[in-house]
Amino acid sequence: MAVTLSLVALFGLVLFFLLRSGSLTPGAAFTAAGFGFFLASTGAAGPINQMATALIDAIPNI
Repeated sequence: MAVTLSLVALFGLVLFFLLRSGSLTPGAAFTAAGFGFFLASTGAAGPINQMATALIDAIPNI
């Protein structure tokens, strides 16, 4: 659960700065979609949370 909350904060912060700067790129779209999925906790949030956890766990092994 702590990973989800920190990802929501990270996506929210990045989205805020992207919207403020007026950037409309594929990266901004991905950030907005990720923020929405993590914040809303829809049915798709479970697999997305599992994927994010797997990616975070894999980072030290790189």
